[in-house]
Amino acid sequence: MKTAMLFPGQGSQFPGMGKDLAAQFPAVAGIYEEADDILGFSISKLSFEGDADVLTETRNAQPAILLHSLAVARVMKDEAGLEPAIAAGHSLGEYSALAASGAVDVMDALRIVRRRGELMFEAGLRQPGTMAAIIGMETGEVRDICEEASSGDRIVVLANINSPGQIVVSGHIEAVEMAMKLAGDKGARKAVRLNVSGAFHSPLVAPAQDELVEYIKSFDIRDIQTGVVCNADAKIVNSRAQIIDALSRQLTSPVLWSDSMRLLTAEWGGEILEIGPGQVLSGLMKRIERDRKVEPVGTADQLAQVIERETVA
Repeated sequence: MKTAMLFPGQGSQFPGMGKDLAAQFPAVAGIYEEADDILGFSISKLSFEGDADVLTETRNAQPAILLHSLAVARVMKDEAGLEPAIAAGHSLGEYSALAASGAVDVMDALRIVRRRGELMFEAGLRQPGTMAAIIGMETGEVRDICEEASSGDRIVVLANINSPGQIVVSGHIEAVEMAMKLAGDKGARKAVRLNVSGAFHSPLVAPAQDELVEYIKSFDIRDIQTGVVCNADAKIVNSRAQIIDALSRQLTSPVLWSDSMRLLTAEWGGEILEIGPGQVLSGLMKRIERDRKVEPVGTADQLAQVIERETVA
């Protein structure tokens, strides 16, 4: 049985994530135990019982979210035979989408995103930057604001085009703060600085991207039958070469989420599930394609309901 699967990115983590899943589904507990061994620290304890600030650190949040998402996907496949016909993930979530689709083994994906998080964290220390959400303005308006706020070697660029009226910018702290001020002056409903450790999806993290790509190439990345909609182009990739190319540009390119969802909904007319913690992507879809519902599947109860429904069907 096939469905469309969406996988959340950083910001969806929360203390206690995955604890109910591990308690109810032995396969999930096994996945977390294996992950603890591979990472060399207890990602299970951090997820189930950890401090919110520590869990929010980029190097911890990324493997925690991916592991939660892929544990849910594994149980759905094992218990109900449910697999993705098409998939997409928001930033970090693209790695979850690729692993769920068979392009990379789950534990290899875990190793990659742990390293991705470390590199992004280090990039933020070397080149301080930040991000901000601009609410209530169109893409072209925000792009113009970024150009006006950038000066000399201080830049701010579009980072996430999440939905109509919700755009994230990224860059040097001074430039982002100027963009926020300009957005307010020009009629934005809200401009909110995000609690992040760097200017992700901007040129400021280019050194992290270069090292990450070489690390990715050391793993077995495979061709897949499932189409995965990539962030950088909002196009479907399914060959090894296409996947590596997409990931090689993802970290410094804007996340084209609105366009990605329009493509996914045009290609797939059936149910759409958000696999992993939170309901961020379900909420965004309401503003992108109002007639397409996304069902969150991140808690033990939600997962049990999907398994029961699919096995009965």
